[in-house]
Amino acid sequence: MTEKEGVIKYRLTHKQQRIEAIFSLKALDAWRQILFKLALIGQDPERYEGLGFGNISQRLQEHSSQFIITGSQTGMIVSIAPEQMALVLEADIQHNSLRSLGLYQPSSESLTHASLYALNTNIQAVIHVHSPVIWRHTHALQLPFIAAEIPYGTVAMANEVARLYHSGCLQKTSLFTMLGHEDGVVAFGDTIESAGLKIIQYLALAQQCE
Repeated sequence: MTEKEGVIKYRLTHKQQRIEAIFSLKALDAWRQILFKLALIGQDPERYEGLGFGNISQRLQEHSSQFIITGSQTGMIVSIAPEQMALVLEADIQHNSLRSLGLYQPSSESLTHASLYALNTNIQAVIHVHSPVIWRHTHALQLPFIAAEIPYGTVAMANEVARLYHSGCLQKTSLFTMLGHEDGVVAFGDTIESAGLKIIQYLALAQQCE
């Protein structure tokens, strides 16, 4: 059973405060615009009850646990700016809590992003998109996946991501699907570009399965 998009399930302590451009967002914004044009990130009245979907994040510094992520329900925005981002200052995965600041609250998938950053300091970027074609062909493409009974944005999801990673599945391909989160696909990499290219690669492969 798939779940409604955009519902924040973790405990959030959020400070409503404008964040400055901590580093250049040009690469992040460029890839987000590409994914927006491909309808992998966005907002559509015909999809997910009209709620925004998809998000993108980048680690603040190489060995920092802090990261910047697109704000909750910013899917309709074509070009993202610092004002539409949130800074996750601290994530306690096992206690299901986040501390953040920004004019927008962080995405409902922030706990999943935090779990990936905690696994390996080489992971510098995480992208969550909604791709019906990749999601539909998870098994045909032999993709790692989170089982349908695991709810998104939860400790269970974060723990399952860690299990996948430690099993070696995510060393073979840095992309997985969430079968309990309709069309949900997550990619990660040492740069925004590598994560984005992984999504494009599997989008083309999935299209060949149609």
